[in-house]
Amino acid sequence: MCYNVENYFDCLDDSLTSDEEYLPSGMRAWTNDKYQKKQANIAKVITAVGGWDAPALVGLCEIESEKCMWDLTRYSGLKNLKYKFLHHESPDARGVDVALLYQPDMFRPVHDEAVRINFPSSPHTKTRDLLFASGVVPTGDTLHVFVCHFPSRLGGELESEDRRMYVASVLRNKVDSIFANNPKPNIIIMGDFNDYPTNNSMLKTLKAFPPDGDISEQTLYNLMYPIHKSGKGSHKYEGEWGALDQIIVSGNLLNVMGDFYTLATDAHVFDADFLLEDDDKFLGKQPFRTYRGMKYQGGFADHLPVYVNFWY
Repeated sequence: MCYNVENYFDCLDDSLTSDEEYLPSGMRAWTNDKYQKKQANIAKVITAVGGWDAPALVGLCEIESEKCMWDLTRYSGLKNLKYKFLHHESPDARGVDVALLYQPDMFRPVHDEAVRINFPSSPHTKTRDLLFASGVVPTGDTLHVFVCHFPSRLGGELESEDRRMYVASVLRNKVDSIFANNPKPNIIIMGDFNDYPTNNSMLKTLKAFPPDGDISEQTLYNLMYPIHKSGKGSHKYEGEWGALDQIIVSGNLLNVMGDFYTLATDAHVFDADFLLEDDDKFLGKQPFRTYRGMKYQGGFADHLPVYVNFWY
């Protein structure tokens, strides 16, 4: 499962980041009650996606701190599910990071690292790290997992595209190094890419293709591609739904003869009614956010979660 939870900030002032907006004294008056409500909402979404089975892996975007992750796993509705987490503080100006929740009996980490992004053309520009983890799944196979939050479209899609293209190239280099060491690796890449499956960063740089035709073990396949092309998605912009949030797998994970696999039809957007509200401007529904403008309404996030079923 992957979920951009939208500004999951604690109430503590981090002197190294620009988190003033989400403090009790800040413009959003971010109190402990609001923090706990946000935490409870995130837990509700994760348990709802899992149903009878808690999601084995949950990639999260827009997490401020290790405290947020500790509180989420120990003091929310997730506390009885025994989640553990991987998280690294990134140099992002606002202090938002990515993190990975995992069920220890379904994923046993053997390596994790933060992949730092240094833009050659703009060394002073900071952005989120990529989280890379390798672990063992119940079949004994090694699974490589990336959690990503690519640079935003702030300032315009085209004006900011080069930054996402660069991050995609860093990610692709990491993927290529895995392919070089193992001709049939198990790789999952998930996150908020701030680009669609059809954009250059995803198709041309990362080389994540639609999951159709002959499947190659040395190729990446974007399981959200068909969903996006059908006009559905995890995020709504000016009345149009699109899949900014994606889950991508290596071809070996689409081999149904393997011990651990998924199908191209096993990818979904979780669009439960409680995550949506009426879209007064463009009609239909839209994600039910924590804030509408500056008005606190206690919703969930501006993105919907995406998830994929795996079989073993």
